[in-house]
Amino acid sequence: MLPTPTAAKGSEAHGESGLRDRMPEPLIIRERPPQSSVVALLEAEGLPASDLTGSHLDHFFFTGTDGAPRAIVGLELYGPDALLRSLVVSSVARSQGLGSALVLHAEEYAAEHQVRSLYLLTTTAESYFEHRGYRRIDRTEAPPSIQSTREFASLCPSSSAFMIKRL
Repeated sequence: MLPTPTAAKGSEAHGESGLRDRMPEPLIIRERPPQSSVVALLEAEGLPASDLTGSHLDHFFFTGTDGAPRAIVGLELYGPDALLRSLVVSSVARSQGLGSALVLHAEEYAAEHQVRSLYLLTTTAESYFEHRGYRRIDRTEAPPSIQSTREFASLCPSSSAFMIKRL
């Protein structure tokens, strides 16, 4: 992560006094958001949250503050397989690259934990994930560890696109 540039001493004389104000803040991705904040953002965007427990949050990442996360993504790790889940960007923070940054962060984290196949279910973002290297597969191809998740077994409708990316 690069620090936010600041104006050099005496730069005001060169008309750069507003440089700092115009520069975007660096993106900071944090681990383990508060459960109440995750549930609130997921429910506000119509995504499932009823299965979330404190232990799920060990592999969740977010941007924003503890009380007001702007974007969230989670992983459920099962040895060489993982479920990418709960990607959500608050409506006021869309089109800023937060979702893409979180997906990339989650993929790197999964790879560091020896995950070889990353799976997900989506009803609305199939093309978004296709552009990031995921491809749709039949639900019957899911490994038992993924089939046993509540998200796969009951929370996401059978019409959801089931996707995979090999890491």
